[in-house]
Amino acid sequence: MIADPVREWVATCPRALPPILAKELAALGATDIREEQAAVAFAGSRAVMYRACLWSRIATRVLLPIGGGSAVDADALYETLLAMPWPALIAEGSSFAVNFHGTNADIRNTRFGAYRSKDAIVDAFRAAGVAPPQVNPDSPDLQIVVRLQRDRVDVALDMVGESLHRRGYRRSAGDAPLKENLAAALLLRADWPSLAAEGGGLIDPMCGSATLLLEGAQMAADQAPALGREQFGFLAWQEHDAQQWGVIHNEARGRAERGLSAGLPEIRGYDADPAVIRSAQENIAAAGMAKWVRVSVKALGEVRKPTHVALPKGLVITNPPYGERIGRKDSLPQLYRHLGELLHREFPGWQAAILAGDREHGRSLGLRSHRQFQLFNGRLPVTLLLIDLEGNRLADGNPALATPVDVAAATDHKDLSPGAEMFANRVRKNLRKLGPWLKRSRNECYRLYDADIPEYAVAVDRYGDWLHVAEYKAPAEVSEEGAAQRLREIHQALPLASGVAAERIVFKQRERQRGKAQYQSSGGASDMLSVSEGDARLLVNLHDYLDTGLFLDHRPLRLRIAQEAKGLRFLNLYCYTGTATVHAALAGARETVSVDLSNSYLRWLSQNLAHNGLAEIHNHLERADVMQWLRGGEDLFDLILLDPPSFSNSRKVPGSFDVQRDHAGLIHMAMKRLTPAGDLYFSNNRRKFRLDEELAQSFVVEEITRATLDPDFARLPVPHQCWKLRHKAL
Repeated sequence: MIADPVREWVATCPRALPPILAKELAALGATDIREEQAAVAFAGSRAVMYRACLWSRIATRVLLPIGGGSAVDADALYETLLAMPWPALIAEGSSFAVNFHGTNADIRNTRFGAYRSKDAIVDAFRAAGVAPPQVNPDSPDLQIVVRLQRDRVDVALDMVGESLHRRGYRRSAGDAPLKENLAAALLLRADWPSLAAEGGGLIDPMCGSATLLLEGAQMAADQAPALGREQFGFLAWQEHDAQQWGVIHNEARGRAERGLSAGLPEIRGYDADPAVIRSAQENIAAAGMAKWVRVSVKALGEVRKPTHVALPKGLVITNPPYGERIGRKDSLPQLYRHLGELLHREFPGWQAAILAGDREHGRSLGLRSHRQFQLFNGRLPVTLLLIDLEGNRLADGNPALATPVDVAAATDHKDLSPGAEMFANRVRKNLRKLGPWLKRSRNECYRLYDADIPEYAVAVDRYGDWLHVAEYKAPAEVSEEGAAQRLREIHQALPLASGVAAERIVFKQRERQRGKAQYQSSGGASDMLSVSEGDARLLVNLHDYLDTGLFLDHRPLRLRIAQEAKGLRFLNLYCYTGTATVHAALAGARETVSVDLSNSYLRWLSQNLAHNGLAEIHNHLERADVMQWLRGGEDLFDLILLDPPSFSNSRKVPGSFDVQRDHAGLIHMAMKRLTPAGDLYFSNNRRKFRLDEELAQSFVVEEITRATLDPDFARLPVPHQCWKLRHKAL
């Protein structure tokens, strides 16, 4: 056996991970440990180096420094390397390559630096009368690492070869794969080995290619991450001891066999994309973990804690999208919020580790983290949030809107003017009339008042604990001063009549709009309020736009779509903020496609999807003019919602759209996209609209307006008209 003296080694790793690597190396027997920016220097025997190469989950390379010297120019570089004892370092019959880093004033190209270094090594062999080894830049047995900094060069042997983060199990990856050693670092920071030893479960609700799950499984099985690797750089090192290495390797193999035979805890992963899950399954099979690591297709909103085994504790760990290469940045706060609610609801008493791409996104979770670590995923700065879910209170989902108010003070008796008292009495009457329906339907968003008294020309809508008041343009016979006085009376009466504090009542003037004016921001708080409708949670904005993002009169139609959408392909044309899409997706639609020309509304839809844990892989967003989009495709859908504006005139498309003038042609195009047994719902809110009689000759047409109005809109004139169309039987 070759003598095994203590040497100086350097283990490299990603930035911010040296503290974890140092702890790992100490457990493997290293001494004199010194952390550097992206590496850890340590002392140890050859056996310690073997164990580091085999067992380190964090290191990328393990280097043996062999010296350095002057490199003021190419000749000095050559002489420094020529003087090194290369025949005593590189085993006979081995190939090598030079991995050169750095430049200076004379050596301006790393390829040139590598070329001169290679010449020096080959000439050193010839000077010693020994046949030089073969140079193999593509697949060398041993890499020589040469680092040039200013006028000095340092040289080391790479004991590893291919980076240690490549475990060998990754056959395919998703769009933004997490490197294996970073995944291991997250698990170690979250103390997964201790939880695994206690029988805790491991869940990744957005598992991607299953890297976190596989790293966790290897830890739980006490399996060395490099156990399956056949090639190491030290095999071509002159002082390699095959017998010593064999003992260390066999010991690791025995530990892994014992670990797997003892069984692993529950390890499960989910992802909304079937293609990603197939990739994960390939990786799991390649790692030999198919018996213990299970993954399945589930959107975030469908994830639940496993119930087939008792799991009082465990770790939920995940790497959500950052919005850089995957994911939509606008929808990430809602995605994180939904994740926080999932953790709070399904995993009380567990631990969670979330790799957040942005601190603001981390705050969107609504959960308090007890520790945070700044890391790097490649070049992207990220934050690891460690969260103890035991007793962790979920913060309000709308912190900017949920300002504490004194409801009692807001509802104290005040002397009302006769006009204000009349308005208040009408609001109270409407509440009494709607009460039984509200109790049955459990609607928290509804129309409370709609210019019932013509002089008080406002629409009052309730959104959860808030009221939204839209002022109509006053009649011509009402002076501006008179309209302002009535608005002041509404301000005075509403808190008393509704029980909603004045601080939660949003007033907006609403005049008739044409073109895009109705979609422009009126300025304001840019806050989203989450409200419930059926099984959906929808985001509304009470401040920034004249419309809130949720047309309340269409509630019955959305719920009807939810009842019919299971297993169907759903097409939402002029989708607005996509509330019907959310209902269809939650109800089990096989696929949804939503088309709108507005980027703002598609972003809003993306946020609504994320807010409900729905993945865009099954819910496609198409930014296009609807009529052009219909002309450009042939895909068929089982269920279509067609709810065009009354009028639109956009610079993005030629001409204008008028629903009365153009609806027949639009419906014909949409019906071409409907399956033979499918249903198309056509709706619009133009008051004097008349459906083209020709349509009844081509299709089965049924007016369902009254069936799509709830009691809060059961007044004249109706806010919209709606028809159901089907193909005639052949």
